[in-house]
Amino acid sequence: MYQQAARLGMTLFGIAASTFSAVAQPAPDTIGAIRARGQLSCGVSINAVGFALPDARGNYSGLDVDTCRAVAAAVLGDATKVKFVPTTSQVRFTALQSGEVDMLARNTTWTLGREVQLGLAFASVNFYDGQGFMVKQSLGVKSAKQLDGATVCVQPGTTTELNLADYFRANKMRMTPVVIEQPEEIRQAFISGRCDAYTNDASSLASFRTSQGKEGEQFVLLPEIISKEPLGAVVRKGDWRWFDVVRWSHFAMVTAEELGITSRNIDGFMGSGNPDVQRLLGKSGDFGRAMGLDNDWAVRIIRQVGNSEESWERNITPMGVPRGINNLWTKGGLQYAPPIR
Repeated sequence: MYQQAARLGMTLFGIAASTFSAVAQPAPDTIGAIRARGQLSCGVSINAVGFALPDARGNYSGLDVDTCRAVAAAVLGDATKVKFVPTTSQVRFTALQSGEVDMLARNTTWTLGREVQLGLAFASVNFYDGQGFMVKQSLGVKSAKQLDGATVCVQPGTTTELNLADYFRANKMRMTPVVIEQPEEIRQAFISGRCDAYTNDASSLASFRTSQGKEGEQFVLLPEIISKEPLGAVVRKGDWRWFDVVRWSHFAMVTAEELGITSRNIDGFMGSGNPDVQRLLGKSGDFGRAMGLDNDWAVRIIRQVGNSEESWERNITPMGVPRGINNLWTKGGLQYAPPIR
């Protein structure tokens, strides 16, 4: 009886100790770490035209780059204080989980599995995408339904590989995957004719075609979109204040577009009596301080990066990609910002 009581006591003590240990753990402070080093570390794609591409001097531009810079403007007051870390599809999640980067903005699809199995949280969607197929004009194919028996270049370890198998199985077609890990190698394989088709997110296919200049005219994007691929910013779970900052940095750009505020005309809105404008620009409410920022956090984003339309026009429009479902909800698209109030 005594031994049973002793064992029960030790068990309860162990539970209490582990509970105390869990409660006593300090919450992560990603914002504090970023401010201490004076720089945001952001994982991006490797040489993705329109999304993340360095020039000859190493200066990055692209839609995902603007996502990172908006957060830096909010947290550090300077959109240029970003270290861009090129990451492959195989190492991107490890880089985020290990703390090598503070966030990802690199054409990464929001899925249930990634949130519940990897300990990550998707804070925003800056590009609503879908998986497509690209072929050469010389193949004479007009539809993905004509690819029965084709060889298809695909990257391993991605939702793309799974979607490809599902699509051919659902349509009772056969295909042979040509699985290549590195983006440049897979594109060269497609150009050289090792595969009949190349499948990826439609945005990535358009980015690749644009990067080929005049030669890109020989490539055709087929009309079928076979999946939903919401792409956006990703952070580690647990630091929810940091999550809020990343999420609302995106919503600030969308809200600015909704209100007609741009990097060029923002000064004309500073004295506006519109309550929505006042809250966005920090003239009323204390929303910035509630996130651990100051109240003109959104002003810095708009001045230094612009609104969501400016970012799209600067980075995606030159690729010839229509905005479509990435437009504001008021224009038939899916971009919709919850109210700042």
